[in-house]
Amino acid sequence: MKFMLYIFLFSSVMTQSQTAIEVNLKQTKPLNVSTFVDTDAVETTYYINNNEFSKQTATQTLHYTNLQLGSISSANTFNPLRLNLFYKNFNTVMILDNRLAEIYKIDFNSLTPYRNPLFVSTGYDTTLWILNDNTQQLELFDYKTNTLRAATTPINSEVLDMVSNYNWCWLLTTDYIYQFNYVGSLVQKIKNDGFNKLDESNENLVLQKNNTLYYLKKGSTDFVKLNLPDLLIKQFLLTNQTLYIYDLKNLNQFHLITP
Repeated sequence: MKFMLYIFLFSSVMTQSQTAIEVNLKQTKPLNVSTFVDTDAVETTYYINNNEFSKQTATQTLHYTNLQLGSISSANTFNPLRLNLFYKNFNTVMILDNRLAEIYKIDFNSLTPYRNPLFVSTGYDTTLWILNDNTQQLELFDYKTNTLRAATTPINSEVLDMVSNYNWCWLLTTDYIYQFNYVGSLVQKIKNDGFNKLDESNENLVLQKNNTLYYLKKGSTDFVKLNLPDLLIKQFLLTNQTLYIYDLKNLNQFHLITP
């Protein structure tokens, strides 16, 4: 009987230990920008301010502005040698190198067949993940050859956010969280319980619900709350076990204590 009680208590402790993930605040740096985009281990920081995209290092700050295309809808820096800026109002993506010089301009208005992207993110090689509003499909588009490498079946609910790496793409919709591989096959589908934003690192996800963040470990379907201090979450970024949160005044760096 005592043995069974010990098993019950041990199981209870293990269950409780998974109900939240602790975090340690490593540093806080002042940051006053319109949109925080990314940062890396060598403290290169990317951000948008007044429709100007900037890359700031310890020694210099580079800027890119394209007044003809208006406001920047999103910026993706997963490949630092091929940064992409999406100008949704003009249906255009600009590809920049690490010096923020233009490499390619992708004007979807002039391409055949016509595409109307809602979200754009980085793929492998010369590809972009595109959520095509015309077909409601996620497409892996090669912008150099103007060809499709892959396409999914139509997505039947509103897409709220999208993240990717070279091999995978995640769609956060009002109903589900989808994970697709680089040939367009669905590999995971999880019900969305009120999340509206997400980010990814090493196939682990962090998702936002209201002003709270949750962690979804690779291969799991259990969302674990992050025990964060009380601060505004304007943007967040997951890099390995490091979580960055921008609160409109500071960029806060946390270390995740995950099992």
